Amino acid sequence: MRQGESVQLFAPTENRATYNFREMDDVNDAGWRQKRNFRGTGFLTLRCRNVLLGAAVVVLAFSASGALAESCQTSNEMDDAARNGLTNAALRYFGLISKGDAASLKQNAIPSLAADFSGVQDRMKESQPALASAKASARPPFLLVADGTAPIARAEFFCGVFGSKGQTRDSAVFTLNNLPPGKYGVAVLDAPTPKGPYTVSLILQQQGSDWKVGGLYIKSGQAAGHDSDWYAQKAREFAAKGQAHNGWLYNLQAISLVSPLPFMSTLVTDKLYDDLQKSQPADVPADGKTADLFVGGATYKLTAMFPEVVGNDLDLIVRYKASDVSNSNQTYQNNVALMKALLTKYPELRDAFVAVVARAVDPAGRDYGTMLAMKDIK
Repeated sequence: MRQGESVQLFAPTENRATYNFREMDDVNDAGWRQKRNFRGTGFLTLRCRNVLLGAAVVVLAFSASGALAESCQTSNEMDDAARNGLTNAALRYFGLISKGDAASLKQNAIPSLAADFSGVQDRMKESQPALASAKASARPPFLLVADGTAPIARAEFFCGVFGSKGQTRDSAVFTLNNLPPGKYGVAVLDAPTPKGPYTVSLILQQQGSDWKVGGLYIKSGQAAGHDSDWYAQKAREFAAKGQAHNGWLYNLQAISLVSPLPFMSTLVTDKLYDDLQKSQPADVPADGKTADLFVGGATYKLTAMFPEVVGNDLDLIVRYKASDVSNSNQTYQNNVALMKALLTKYPELRDAFVAVVARAVDPAGRDYGTMLAMKDIK
């Protein structure tokens, strides 16, 4: 079972004294709490958001490029040298990634990433069998410019043209926390593989005349053999049958698959965010709020609920607050009791997931997890 953690730009991650990106389990912003299927390593830490609509977007876009010293250029707005430089660098680094040449990629990384490169090596090793024979094609890159002399607590980049209803086909929004001044390139590469489509996304930082690797994301476009459109369609089918919780959870999975980067929103992701917010049941943990689940005479505070692909199965992860997890026998019993109560309250979940994983998390962040197949939860 993979565990993710929130990350920060050039600041230690939670429960981890490094500066590198790790897998995100869940992101909470603008009504979206989701996990995952992002595996990344690097220097950026960000949160996805649902962009504002209409004139408000235009006002913020001007503000970002002016008073807040944040600006973005789309591929069409760059000169040939900048656009080709970013694209060629990304394709060159993809060649190293597909060959599993971690040593050469490390030589081309920014110092903070090179100092702790284990996450990159692990991810490259894990993905290399799928990417070994892949030929990548580059999407139009973005150039983000953060001016000033100090890190920006919350940098927002509005890229491209926005219409009266918000984003358009070629626009994008990037939201980054604690971003140091500099020039950053965002390059997303599509890589068809024998194991299905992959995206390899590189965050590059300009140092002198070179583009150095600052962040790496590698993700499959499929989960348990299905793509984002399939999960979105299943979400609609669940909703039509009155299974609101299954519909909401499958919308989460659809978003995670269609988003190449967890800190980037587009016209497609915004539409899915809207669907997610409309389908969100009132009794699920979301928007930073917990949800109560009554188990016997006790009340369990659920903090997160989301789908997780394990092998070829789609499982349901449920996290809850625990005062102590040191007694593994007792915590195991609590986890099993929670799973039974959850399925008693929401029997529809049996139709959508293969197993449930309950994770008790104590105030110090230590957790203890238990997985049971649906058929074994009685």
